[in-house]
This record gives sequence, C-alpha cells and structure tokens, in this order.
Amino acid sequence: MDSREFAERIYLNLPYEPNSQQIELIAALARFCSLDSPSDSVFLLTGYAGTGKTSVTGALVRALKECRVPVVLLAPTGRAAKVFGAFARHPASTIHRRIYRAPDPAAAYSFGTVADNPLANAVFIVDEASMIGAASSDTQTNLLEDLIHYVYSGIGCRMILLGDTAQLPPVGTTCSPAMDVAALRAYGLRVSKAVMTAVVRQGATSGVLYNATWLRKAMLRDPLPQPVLRVDGFSDVRVISGEEMPDEIESAYSTAGTDNTIVITRSNRRATAFNLAIRANILGREEQLCRGERLLVAKNNYLWSAKVKGLDFIANGDIAVVSSVYGTETKYGISFADVRLTLPDRDIDVDCKIMLDTLTSDTPALAPDLAAEFYDAILNDAEMFTPYTPMSARMKILRSDPYFNALQVKYAYAVTCHKAQGGQWGHVFVDMGYIAPEARGIDFYRWLYTAITRSTTALTLVNPDPSLIKIADSGK
Repeated sequence: MDSREFAERIYLNLPYEPNSQQIELIAALARFCSLDSPSDSVFLLTGYAGTGKTSVTGALVRALKECRVPVVLLAPTGRAAKVFGAFARHPASTIHRRIYRAPDPAAAYSFGTVADNPLANAVFIVDEASMIGAASSDTQTNLLEDLIHYVYSGIGCRMILLGDTAQLPPVGTTCSPAMDVAALRAYGLRVSKAVMTAVVRQGATSGVLYNATWLRKAMLRDPLPQPVLRVDGFSDVRVISGEEMPDEIESAYSTAGTDNTIVITRSNRRATAFNLAIRANILGREEQLCRGERLLVAKNNYLWSAKVKGLDFIANGDIAVVSSVYGTETKYGISFADVRLTLPDRDIDVDCKIMLDTLTSDTPALAPDLAAEFYDAILNDAEMFTPYTPMSARMKILRSDPYFNALQVKYAYAVTCHKAQGGQWGHVFVDMGYIAPEARGIDFYRWLYTAITRSTTALTLVNPDPSLIKIADSGK
C-alpha cells in the first residue's frame, strides 16, 4: 500500500471531518510510516491542547492495525499509558516496562539493561514525550537514550513522539530533550516535525481550551504579557474563593468521585496542607491511614513489584488505593504500615510495606536528613550485622530489606503539577493563591498551562490573585 492509500485509510478512521492542518498531518504521517521512509527517522508531533493530536493518532493506530503493521503505544507513567490506551483503543504500557530487561533482584535500584527490540517494521508511538528526561538521578539511566536504542535496534522500526512543548519539562530541566529537534538529531536520527495550532476540540465552548490556547500563544511573545484568564461565557471554568473550596470539593466528590477529582498546587508544602484539610474536613478521617485511602507514590520502587506478574515497577507518580491495612510499627525511628494496595491505572494489587512518615512531609519524599539517618541506622543494625560484616555484604542485604525499600507515599487528594502531568481528571481545582512577583515568568505560564489542561470536564480556579490574573468578561 502506498502512502496515499494509507493516508485515505487514516482519514476513514477519523470520527470527524479533518481540517486542512490535520489533512496535512495525516499525509505526513502516512509518508513517515511507509517502508520507503528511512528507518533512522523519528516523527515529532507537538501542538496545542485540543488540536486533534490524539484523535489523529488514534486513527493512525487503527489504520496500522488494519494493514497488519505492528504498533506499540508507550507513555512515561502508568496513568499516562492508561489514558493513551483508552483514547487509541489499543493497549499501552510504560516505557520502562517495554524497554528494560527485568533487573537482578539484588540490584534494587536498577531497571537492568536495555532489551533487544524483537519487532520488525513496527511503529512505536510515545505519548506525553515532554515528560521524558535525558537522565535520572533516581535510576542512573538516560531514559531518552535507552528508548531510542531499544526502538531502533529492531529492523525497520521507527518512532513517533507526541508532546506539548508548552507543558512543564522534566524536573530540574528548562526544556524537554524529547521535544528538541537538535537533541534528537544528536542521536543520529532524521527528524520530521509537525506543529498543530488549530484548536478543534470544543474550541468554541470550552473555557479550558480557550485559556490554554491563549496561554500557549502568549508564551511566544516577547516581552511576556500579563496573563488574562477568561471565565465568563464558559460553563466549564469557574472562579471561587478559598472559603468556598471545601464545599465545592465535597460537591465534586459526590458528582465526579474522589478518583476523578484533583487539587493541583505549586509546592509539596501546600499539597500536604490541602491533603490534611481534605481528609479532616471533607472525608472525616481521623486515623492516619484508612481503607480506601488514595495515595501517591513519591519514589520509584522495584522490590515489591518483583513478586507480582505484569508489574514492572511501582513508579513515582503512580496512584494507589489502600485495600487493607494489616498492621503498623515503628523501626529505625520511622513509622511503617503493612498494606495491600490497588494500582487502579494498572489494575493490579500488591502487598507491600509503606512508609507513613512521608504522608505529611513537606518534601517530595523522605527528607534528605532523615533519609541519611535511616540509611545509617539500617547499615549499623546490630541484629542484622556483626562489626565484622563487610560493607559489600551489608549493601547486598540492604537492597532487599523490606524497611529500606518501604514504599514512600503521600496522600493523593492534592498534588503538585509535576505529579499531575500525564493524567486527566474530570474536575480539577487549581490553587492560584499568592504567587511571588519573581515567580511570574515563563515557568509560571507552563505550570498554569499544564495544570488547567489536566481537566476534561470542569476547571475551578481557587483564589486567583487579581494583581496577577485578570478575570476578563466575555465582551473584552
């Protein structure tokens, strides 16, 4: 089948009449997926929220399957993979699960080596590619490099990267390497690029998309203008005060459910404060941990997944729900609980030990000073080691120690924007309280853009500062 015939097949799988920009994209994707296209090619698809990237990608996936071309869908996180798979109507997995061989159980902090890609002439499509970093201090890996190595080790395989350059880049970076043409070319790849700008998804009626589009366009202006969010005339965007927030969250829980409602805020400290207030004042929970508790994984963990079929690892940012609490204890100055967790984004249950101290900490995971004390306490545990036990033996035992490898978790009713990235919720509350003048630059724009585009149905802006955000009426 030539590229024109394949483009027609993509077109027939699209559930609406495409605009001119989407027609051009379909033609470009058809040429890219052709066997005549160089095998060292990568297609970079970026664009505004609501421009039809996901719809066209879904049509592409169905067309590839009809033509019996192997297609693999990937995303950086379990939640993003589940969202992507639902849109495309094809199974999706995490990048890590697909590309890495299972690590040695004794090496608890390694993904292992990059596997060989067994497929030929397959098309790999990676969603939320802006979240892919070039290096990780947590795993000592270069995820982008490993992904490229895996995909292109297959005969005739190629990759499509989907992302939005206006979203937050990986933590600790100023830009996303997977969205950077020069960075991709540095790996020896031929880069084709398409940028979608014409908003089609509910463009006329959606306040979320209207404001997301405005913010994205404003990011390109120099100097950066004052943000102006429009709420009048839209049914999906509202502004409330902090005093109204508890009642509004309770209402959202009743209508959308706790699993489909999220508060997005700017710091771990504020997330902790919101989480404690929600648990006490809305959910009425007095115990530290209850059945049905929604938790957020704060650090990658590889020990507990080793005994669960189909579970590659438990990832930083994964959502977990407490199914059972078997007991609690304190050891090495840290509180722990033995629990059964359900990972709803993966439909998997896992028995594990969790760390309770991180639930209310103001740091992303266990505070560095406490982590150092904890590490030293285990390494010098007289019940585990003699004074003559060599350090190599101590480290080997440490890697499989259930306390040292306890899952670090936080409450998941309010999260930072980085933790929310890649996910979608029906009702999103965005905390917009006072923001310091020095923090109102491009990073704030990206934060706000990423936060509001997590919403699929309703967006509530909480306490927007009039000096920072002007709420314009529909006539302006």
